[in-house]
Amino acid sequence: MRGRAPGAIRGGIARESRTILFGGARRRRLTARLLMLAALSGLAGGAVAVAADPAPAQVPPEGAAPPPPAPDIRWRESRAIGQPWSGRLVRGVKLPAAGPDWFTWDHVLEQQPNRWWRRYGTDTLIRTLLDVVAEHRLDNPDAPRVGIGDLSRPRGGWFGKRYGGLGHLSHQNGLDVDIWYPRRDGLERRPFRVAQVDRELSQDLVDRFVAAGAVKVFVGPRLGLRGPRKVVVPLAHHDDHLHVRIPRP
Repeated sequence: MRGRAPGAIRGGIARESRTILFGGARRRRLTARLLMLAALSGLAGGAVAVAADPAPAQVPPEGAAPPPPAPDIRWRESRAIGQPWSGRLVRGVKLPAAGPDWFTWDHVLEQQPNRWWRRYGTDTLIRTLLDVVAEHRLDNPDAPRVGIGDLSRPRGGWFGKRYGGLGHLSHQNGLDVDIWYPRRDGLERRPFRVAQVDRELSQDLVDRFVAAGAVKVFVGPRLGLRGPRKVVVPLAHHDDHLHVRIPRP
């Protein structure tokens, strides 16, 4: 027992010394690695922060109200009966009064929004309309929301002078919609004079409705808006709005 003790002690001391020696070296190497990783992480974090730095948010004009969120729409399959000038609408879909890309304007009362019973169309018309105005705003981020006027009455039918203003000869079966030309000053109301119309944005809307399959786009004769001759047609009383008609689904 006594003969083994010194060896055991020496061995223990030797093992402990090696553990202390190697343990210290390991700790120093580990510390160095940690410092290097921290430095690299700091550089990478800085690079990521720069790459992920978002563009400044667009600030709305002073005093302007933020656009409303996308409203709920009660979708249902609709039917357009008869002709736009002699027809009716079955299971029409109501266009909400306003959304992130559009507002509605009542040209009889000269105010927002357009009354609810003037905002019905087929489901196909509503989808086409909202798709076009959303794409228009996406490609023209500085453009104001698109103003929308009359569509059809809840069950379609006659929409003449008894309902205010000049009335409509068509707009009877949910396939027609009036679009107010964007104004050069960006105000969300209908233009009262030709000089107030933003012709570039108006032409963009005409082009998009034609591309979406409109069979008629009636435009003001004094605006110089262009398109396929059988589709884009100048018509009196349309210098403040374009009148879009889509085909029957």
